[in-house]
This record gives sequence, C-alpha cells and structure tokens, in this order.
Amino acid sequence: MRESQCVILAALLAGAAFGQAITDTRPSFEIADVHASAKTLHPFVSGSFRAGRYELRMATMADLIATAYGIEPDKVVGGPSWLEADRFDVIAKAPSGTSPQALKLMLQSLLAERFKLVVHMDQRPMPAFVLSMGNGKPKLKQSDGSGQTGCQRLPQAAQAGAIPANCRGVSMEVFAAQVGEMAGDYLMSPVVDNTKLGGAWDFTLKWTPRVGLAAGAEGITIFDAVDDQLGLKLEPKQIPTPVIVVDRVNQKPTDNPPGVTTSLPPAPPPSFEVATIKPTDPKFQGVRIQTPPGGLNIQGLTLSYLIQTIWFITPDMIVGAPKWLDTDRWDITAKVAAAPGSAPPADMDSMIVMVRALLEDRFKLKTHMEERVVPAYTLTASKPKLQQADSTGRSGCKEGPGADGKDPRITNPVLSRLVTCHNITMAQFAGLLPSIANALNVLNGPIRSSVLDSTGLNGAYDFTLSFSPSLYLAPPGAGQSNSDAADPNGALSIADAIGKQLGLKLELEKRPAPVLVIDHIEPKPIDN
Repeated sequence: MRESQCVILAALLAGAAFGQAITDTRPSFEIADVHASAKTLHPFVSGSFRAGRYELRMATMADLIATAYGIEPDKVVGGPSWLEADRFDVIAKAPSGTSPQALKLMLQSLLAERFKLVVHMDQRPMPAFVLSMGNGKPKLKQSDGSGQTGCQRLPQAAQAGAIPANCRGVSMEVFAAQVGEMAGDYLMSPVVDNTKLGGAWDFTLKWTPRVGLAAGAEGITIFDAVDDQLGLKLEPKQIPTPVIVVDRVNQKPTDNPPGVTTSLPPAPPPSFEVATIKPTDPKFQGVRIQTPPGGLNIQGLTLSYLIQTIWFITPDMIVGAPKWLDTDRWDITAKVAAAPGSAPPADMDSMIVMVRALLEDRFKLKTHMEERVVPAYTLTASKPKLQQADSTGRSGCKEGPGADGKDPRITNPVLSRLVTCHNITMAQFAGLLPSIANALNVLNGPIRSSVLDSTGLNGAYDFTLSFSPSLYLAPPGAGQSNSDAADPNGALSIADAIGKQLGLKLELEKRPAPVLVIDHIEPKPIDN
C-alpha cells in the first residue's frame, strides 16, 4: 500500500553502531504538540515541513521511529503490541531551512523525551526476495554501453496485459532495486542481489501484473519471467537485515508544554493559487485524475464522484443530492499555492481540504453531517475459524504473507489480495476493514462506511484473509445482500472470503450511521 502521500523514509543514519543503544546528543524542536490522532476510516501517514512548521499526522509509533531513524517501518522490531495500532499527530516548530537530517535528529529527541523511547540497532533475519543464479547459464547480454542506462517500461509494447521492461547497461544490483519498484504487486519485501555477476547487462523482461492473472488473463508471474527469460532465480528468503529494536516506549506521551496552542497556531489552510472548472467535452468519454507536482488535473468526473471521494462515503450516504450531480461531468485544472520559500503541499489531506474548499466556493456547496438509518456493514460470528493470538505480538494487519513466507496468490492468482493479521481483536478488525477492503481502489472500494463489531468474540487472533478486488468481481445478481459477491471464475469478494476463511459474516443492515446532507449546491460554477 505504497501511496505518494506517505512520508518518504531515507537511508540509515551514518555512524550508528549495531547492538548499541543510541544516546547521542541531538537537537530538539523549539516546541511540539503531540497527541493521539483523530479516528478515521482510512488512516494514512502524511508529513510536511513548511515555513518552520513540521507535521507528521496519523503516524503509528513504528512510523515515527522509522521516520526518525531513516528506516522502513517493517524494520522496526520489538516493542509493545500497540506499536502499529495507536496513531499520533506531531506538530512542531523548527527554524526555517532546517535540513532533513536535522529534522530526523529532532524527532529522535522528541520521541526520547515525550515517549521515553529507548532503542538500539541490530541485525535480524527479515523477509526479502533474493536474486541468484539459475541452474544454467544466464540469458543476459553483456552491455555495449550504448543507449540510456536503467530499466524502462515499454507500455506501448504491452500485449495481453503484460508489462515489458527494457533494461540497458544495468548491474544486477541496480536491476534488483528497480525490479522491486516495477513489480511491487509481487515484491513487497526488498530485493537483494546475490548473483555475484559483475559488469553491466542488456536484456528485456516481460511479465503479467498480479491483477492481470487475477482477472483470468493468460500470463506469467515475475518469478517465472525472471527464471524463463533471464535464467536467474527470484525467491523469498530470510536474510540478515539492519533493524531498530525497541527496548522501551510509553504508550501515552508526556503532556504538551504550556502555551503550545499559542506557539503553534493552526496553519493557514492550503489553497489553490488558481483553478479552472469547465464542463467536460462530450467527446471525452473516460475519466482522468492526475496529480502532477504542485497541481491537480481532473477530466470527466461528476460532482457526486468527487463528493464521495472527499468525504469517503458511498452514494447512499449522500442525502439531498440533485439528479444532475450524477450526470454532469466536469474538468478541473488547479495549481497549488506555496508559501514563500516552501514547496507546495502534496499530501492527500491537503488535497482533500483544497478540493472541498474549491467546490464550496465555486458551486456554493453547503453541507452538514447527521445520523440517519442507512445500509451499513456489521461483522458477526457464524462458525469462527480463528487462532488465538500470542498477546505479546504486535497488533496489526499487513498486505502480503506472514513470517512463514507462504503466499497462496502464487498458485491461486484470482485471490490477488492477501492480508495477514496478528494479535487483532474483532473490534480492531472491524475498524480496519474499510482500509483493507479499499486499499487498491479507495474511490470505488466496497466498504465506505464504518463496520460494527457484533461478533461477541473476546481476545485477539492471528489469521490471513485472501480475496479478490471488487474491480474483478461480476456485478451482483438479484437478491444478493451485498455489493461484492462470489464470482463464477472462482474469485471471492471480501465478504465471502470472511465467511469461508474466518467463519464470520459481513452483512449489510439498516442502522444509524453518519450521512452527508447537501443543504445547497448550484448547478453551474461561478466564473473562473
């Protein structure tokens, strides 16, 4: 679930020793507000540093540690069960122009002071994909040094959903890094080169995305493609990896210092510097959404679609919408305003705020939230097939296989979504279901409202859940109670997978839930 709005984590800090507590003298933020994040159906980490204001929002403690020490969150090991469950916001003040390295050191100081965090660096066996020699001679051509170096996708040459990549003048180390990015739907752990092949090479590699195989298309996995076309092996293994070990951390931060509200007033809301809204050309029949740096380009969207996206709701959670909201289509081109000396905000939170303000301004949109009886999902227990968890393990759900590395998607690609959950209560699972169900397609995911836990099951559990994205399921037939049902090709909706694999039920029922009431909206925007 690698989204562009997430905080980018850099390399490990230079000079830190493994197996040794980190106790260096580090700079500190001038003042910081640390508090629990507000509850949301779709939590994702966002961060920024603009005009001396540092923000990290919706970050778990694992995210905070990873950001502070420049390491991926899955390389943060040990610690209490809540490390990947509880989320925090950090808003702090630092001198304008503070370097990214200094900001990391300041965050380290904050975690040590406010959460009493103690960590040390070590090496542990961690999941990875290892690129190694095959049984025969590699099917590679020594590079002649001509052309642009690196691996370039060739979308214009794609056939039957396959992805061809043309690699020129690349070492195996570079290829290992790039194939991990190109085939991220297969390779969710780092790819490590162990071929011991020196020099630079030219070759072409073609494989089928996992979703292509799930849709029933004939194709080839990245693993078979590397074997058949390159004569190499790409296999999941456990390898020694640098990690951060959590020795001690408090669940509740110390109180904010007096005057934090005055010293850190709310930042001015992000805004578009300029925005153009016009009706979509009828000749354009598709939908296009682009977010270039500092901007937004939209073509062919209805306001109903935009409102559902901004408020994370389904159509039946909108009350008072005129009919044209679902039919009239619009193009929006906007440029994000940037503070002097700062880059424009690029996180998803800011984009949602700006689009909402734009609709309120141009279409005179006025709304409010209230509770009404609407269809919403409830999780109940039928014949539970759940394994009691080790209460000392981390709580959370992750995309991909568990520690044993077993991945049923390799043999059954139609179930292309695999989620592994550890030490999860049913209340936590119900809360995570909207994010789990919508991870690949937030705009059209099957669960857009909260899920009520009515299982009556106590304790925490370990389990895996394998299902098909709603995009690849047949439309529901008459009499079906939910929007994503079992497909004749063997695909499983998330509701059916929960029933068959976990012995639970996820069903729609009528109950009070928050809805968005549209009080007023103009059919045409004011002039640009």
